[in-house]
Amino acid sequence: MHDEQAGHTPDSALAELRRRLADGLARARLTKTQLAAQARLGRTVVSAAFSPKKSVPSAETVAALARVLKLSAGELLELRRTATDGGNSERLGPGRPISQWDPHALEVHPASSARDGSGSPGQWLLPGYVHREHDRLLAEVVREAAAGRSRMLVLVGGSSTGKTRACWEAVQPLAKQGWRLWHPFDPTRAEAALEDLHRVAPLTVVWLNEAQHYLGDPGAGERIAAALHALLTTPERAPVLVLGTLWPEYATRYTALPTPGGKDPHSRVRELLSGRTLAVPDTFDAQALATATTLARDGDRLLADALTRARASGRIAQDLAGAPELLTCYEHATPAAKAILQAAMDARRLGVSLHLPQAFLTDAAADYLTDTDYDQLTKDWVEQAYAGLAQSVHGKQAPLRSTTPRPRRRPPTPTPPAGLPPPAPAGSMFRLADYLEQHGRTTRRWLCPPASFWHSAHTHLTHPDDLNNLAHAAKIRHRLQWAHYLQRRAADHGSVDALYSLAQMREEAGDWKNAEGLYRQAAEYDSPGALYRLAVMWERVGDRERAEGLYRQAAEYDSLGALYRLAVMWERVGDRERAEDFYRQAADRGDTDVLYRLVVMREEAGDRESAENLAWQAADHGSTYALNRLAVMREKAGDRERAESLTRQVADRGDNEALERLVVMREEAGDRESAENLAWQAAEHGSSRVLCRLVVMREEAGDRESAENLAWQAAEHGSTDALYRLAVMREEAEDWESAENLYRQAADRGDNEALERLVVMREEAGDRESAEDLARRAVNHGNTYGLYRLAEMRERAGGWESAEKLYRQAADHGNTGALKYLAIMWDRAGDWEGAEGLARQAADRGDTDVLYRLAEMRERARDKKSAENLVRQAADRGMSNLWRTTNLMQAFATWWPNGLDPDGTPTLPWK
Repeated sequence: MHDEQAGHTPDSALAELRRRLADGLARARLTKTQLAAQARLGRTVVSAAFSPKKSVPSAETVAALARVLKLSAGELLELRRTATDGGNSERLGPGRPISQWDPHALEVHPASSARDGSGSPGQWLLPGYVHREHDRLLAEVVREAAAGRSRMLVLVGGSSTGKTRACWEAVQPLAKQGWRLWHPFDPTRAEAALEDLHRVAPLTVVWLNEAQHYLGDPGAGERIAAALHALLTTPERAPVLVLGTLWPEYATRYTALPTPGGKDPHSRVRELLSGRTLAVPDTFDAQALATATTLARDGDRLLADALTRARASGRIAQDLAGAPELLTCYEHATPAAKAILQAAMDARRLGVSLHLPQAFLTDAAADYLTDTDYDQLTKDWVEQAYAGLAQSVHGKQAPLRSTTPRPRRRPPTPTPPAGLPPPAPAGSMFRLADYLEQHGRTTRRWLCPPASFWHSAHTHLTHPDDLNNLAHAAKIRHRLQWAHYLQRRAADHGSVDALYSLAQMREEAGDWKNAEGLYRQAAEYDSPGALYRLAVMWERVGDRERAEGLYRQAAEYDSLGALYRLAVMWERVGDRERAEDFYRQAADRGDTDVLYRLVVMREEAGDRESAENLAWQAADHGSTYALNRLAVMREKAGDRERAESLTRQVADRGDNEALERLVVMREEAGDRESAENLAWQAAEHGSSRVLCRLVVMREEAGDRESAENLAWQAAEHGSTDALYRLAVMREEAEDWESAENLYRQAADRGDNEALERLVVMREEAGDRESAEDLARRAVNHGNTYGLYRLAEMRERAGGWESAEKLYRQAADHGNTGALKYLAIMWDRAGDWEGAEGLARQAADRGDTDVLYRLAEMRERARDKKSAENLVRQAADRGMSNLWRTTNLMQAFATWWPNGLDPDGTPTLPWK
């Protein structure tokens, strides 16, 4: 194509472009009006594209005409470029034609290398491709891009599920149309993308395999997302196609909504990914397996071999990518090599970054070895272990491969603050195979690494993020000494977060002097959070003057929390004027929630007019809470008319709680028609709670007929809440027959809570067979609580055997609570070994609290050794913040005030 057009001048290229369009129009036997309609272009635009008196048509117009006339868009756009700028190659943008790419250079997992003369030695082979449902959806996006519309799609799935191969297969039709492909990679993925995204030209596929390296980059991810958004939404740059892949945990992290008031590090990435992700299943379904079987029968040896190993599990893609071989390599590795792999697995699952220093892995491996294996190490064990792990498995992947992070070509940040140690030489770096990383996250997720791991991390790791992540992992495992040392090292390498965490630890330990020093160090790095925390600390001990000064300093760094605390301080001592001033400052900086506090203050001071004006200000800033609060205050003051007027205005802004209060007001005022109308308004806005409230009010007023009619109407409109509530009231009135009838009808409409209640009623009535049938019916609807409740009732009635059977059924269907109570039952029966096994199963499913419950029972039985062992297991599994206020944390502090050593023995006193 390029050779044919190399001799064109801009004028001859434009003439050739129009000649080809005219020939295509003749072959298609279309009028220009018909062509315009099919290309979705204006009649004047199409006419201008063919006219020798008009300027060069746009790239979007040329692409759309090529699609309808079935011409090569790539060739026509090449002619257009020559007509525009003489064929300047810079206009082509980054990348090269798709046909010039090797799929393995784009990180498509190879399945095997040629061994039987079918290709040159070492030639990578791919099996036949099996199309699945996600391929159909992906192909639609590619067709839209080929038709001239810019598109983006990110495939989300686990490691080695076929995401990258699916993208490669999908772009093959574009290769025939002359599209280019750009894989940003050098010097780093994120830097390359930022550097050249603005240069991407039409008819380019932007290849973002493992998109977390682009979108998740801490310094560049948000800017890359913004650049991609600009690329996709700029008409002059269309059409382009952006394809990417992500593991589910990254997709979840980037699309998760921030907590109120919390940081939002991925706001642009979240917007970019919205509506642009596609799930890739872990397994082949029946249709895909049938297709693979046909290809195997037709001679595809790679698929045939994979089917012999993985047909039952359906994990064909993983098998082809080398997962079983990698696992075999891990399981059969020498003790030294396995120790290195386990250290790498633990490092990755506890938050160390992708590239692992060899020095760290080597020193970390020591305590993963038994004494015998350690004594048998040879002088060259390090070289032998790494050489063995670097060997590819059936030509696909290496368990642990050497990697060289590309040197940064320019400084990413200004000169670091004085006093920080210079970065240490990186040395040799290694990367763990993706599949082994995921295998380690699953099989080792509840293990605490040994002492050599933590010591090596402290000695060799220098990146603050790595050190902070490991410090957190140590802390939630009650390895307090290592948590402290790792955070201190992170602080020494410039981590403000580490300084802040160290200060918190010192504060919690009552060491206020050192806590203040650390907070002040963090504050020197412009951390308003540290100033704020320091102020809170002084306020708690009654030093208001010092606290106020620190709050003011934090406020200068735009800390809204500091302004709020200042306001509260002055309000507590009765200085309303000064408190109101600080509230207003916070509101002026965007914290409209404080306006609510001002509303309350004005209302309590009797200044109703000012209170109402402030409430309206809050409403104008998007918050109706203050206005709603004002309505409540008016109602409490007996001003029902004004209260209802304000409530109606809040309801008009879409507040269903206000609608509910209006319903109550109207019902209590005797205006039933208005109450029902308002209740239905709320239901139409998605809130059936208002209808339920009205049903309850009618029932409590003794108007059972009206209550039931209303409940039935709600049920007919898709809500069973009112029907369920009516059944509860019938049950409370001891109208068992009516209650059961209503529960049954609610259950028939899919209400699992009603089904659970029916289970209880049938059991209490002595109809055990019916109760069990209903409980199993609930299980079929995904609800195991009915079985669980039934087991509880049987246990209380002394039917231990029946209860255990039901608990087991519930546990088999995923009910962790059932496992917990089974463990407790076995412990009470004296089977401590069996109880501990069940407790571990429950803990493995996330209910670590069961270990503490069992420990309590052991301690009451005066078996403190067993009790401590159970709580130590809970520590090894790691306590999330959710458990910090539970008895587990109290047990940690009581039994091991200085923390635990990595091997689980109590740590000796330390500073």
